[in-house]
Amino acid sequence: MSETALRRARAGDENAFRELTDPYRRELQLHCYRILGSLQDAEDQLQETLLAAWRGLEGFKERASLRAWLYRIATNRCLNALRDRGRRPQEVPSMVEPPEPTRRVEPVWLEPYPDVLLEGLADTAPGPEARYETRESVGLAFAAALQTLPPRQRAALVLRDVLGFHTAEVAEMLDSSEGSVKGALQRARATLDERVPHGGRERAPLPSSASERELVGRFAAAVERGDTEAVVSLLTDDAWLTMPPEPYEYQGARPIARFLHDRAARRGANLRLVPTRANGQPAFGCYLPDAQAPIARAYGLMVLTLGEDSISAITWFAERSLFPRFGLPRTLPE
Repeated sequence: MSETALRRARAGDENAFRELTDPYRRELQLHCYRILGSLQDAEDQLQETLLAAWRGLEGFKERASLRAWLYRIATNRCLNALRDRGRRPQEVPSMVEPPEPTRRVEPVWLEPYPDVLLEGLADTAPGPEARYETRESVGLAFAAALQTLPPRQRAALVLRDVLGFHTAEVAEMLDSSEGSVKGALQRARATLDERVPHGGRERAPLPSSASERELVGRFAAAVERGDTEAVVSLLTDDAWLTMPPEPYEYQGARPIARFLHDRAARRGANLRLVPTRANGQPAFGCYLPDAQAPIARAYGLMVLTLGEDSISAITWFAERSLFPRFGLPRTLPE
């Protein structure tokens, strides 16, 4: 950190403040996303964090690094946002008569995270206390599992096991004791280990590798021609299909095939797919042909989780407002 830039920023120089904070913007936004599960909320809390840092720069005593100070502000802003969110009634849109699911779960408020926002983060090495590799900690399964944790457990686990801050640092950031943080971590790790086996993505093909392109290409071709049997043949035996925040989850070939057949019949047309990436995983913008015009309209986003040579999960997001964030158009010409 430049002492000159810090001195100028404290004197009111906004350019100096940006010089100090710009190197941390993307990693802070990802941090907010991990805690909140929402891209839009993460962007909002990043702006709140930077505004609070600008206003409180005189209070930065340099006992910790500037990065740690910013993470403390961001974490507490996110925890406040979760408290505010919890006070508001949350409504899950009703899916029209879905087939009987394998299980019903509590709604998980989760959005996919564009890979373009992850660029450059691989160079930000986690601290020595980290338990999760970057590839695993940006994955959709990890993000979804985090949303099932109580907020302070969530924050403690991200700060300690993903970012690698020491337990004492985490306790200071959360205005807590080391004993309380250790207890929260123990409970959070037990939950995460159940939902996301450590190293579970190591067997997946490397991003953008030939084997990934081949598997994903076969999946896209099967979806576009409406071949549900071919789609299901690419799945692992224990694959899941989920649709956060919908509470319905389907596991295995028969339940997933039944759901896909039902939705295809209701749509009345095959989807068109445009590739993108989310959470370090292959994804698609999905478009439905318009019966009244020679175009296909944005319909939803689909993210794939890959095993060694098959697909272990399909996650569907119906939120179409996210399309521009993935560089996807709202319509396609017929």
